Amino acid sequence: MEIKIRKEVNSDGADIKALTTSAFLNAPHTSHREPLIVDALRDSGNLTVSLVAEADGQIVGHVAVSPVSIADGSQGWYGLGPISVAPEHQGIGIGSRLMRQALATLRELGASGCVLLGDPKYYSRFGFKAEPNLALPDVPPEYFQAISFGTQLPSGLVSYHESFNG
Repeated sequence: MEIKIRKEVNSDGADIKALTTSAFLNAPHTSHREPLIVDALRDSGNLTVSLVAEADGQIVGHVAVSPVSIADGSQGWYGLGPISVAPEHQGIGIGSRLMRQALATLRELGASGCVLLGDPKYYSRFGFKAEPNLALPDVPPEYFQAISFGTQLPSGLVSYHESFNG
């Protein structure tokens, strides 16, 4: 099976929503709002990076990246997520390919860095780690991780776009 990673196009919205719904259906630690978040980010113009993984003409993976605000005023930081892979295609590297391409795209855009909420064992392989000076309210600190593309790491509370609230 050949997997192609590409940018989202206008006609992908419904397929991304269906994929995201199925990917998070039985996931632990979910609000089941992930498809709504992606749609709200897209509708508000805050879906900075939206990549899909395609196999045999079907979307089998998706990653969303949007701007975040940091209390110290640092600019150019983004939040990665949600990231989704169809349940029947999980465990074969699609998520890893989406992660690597999303991070490469952020670097190409001149981003300062990226944060995410997720399993430290998984995301550490991409260079993410918990940073004691960055925090997301009401989240265990080991699950909120960052990667800096420069030399300076910001500090303070991180806020995702209002599309994540609900």
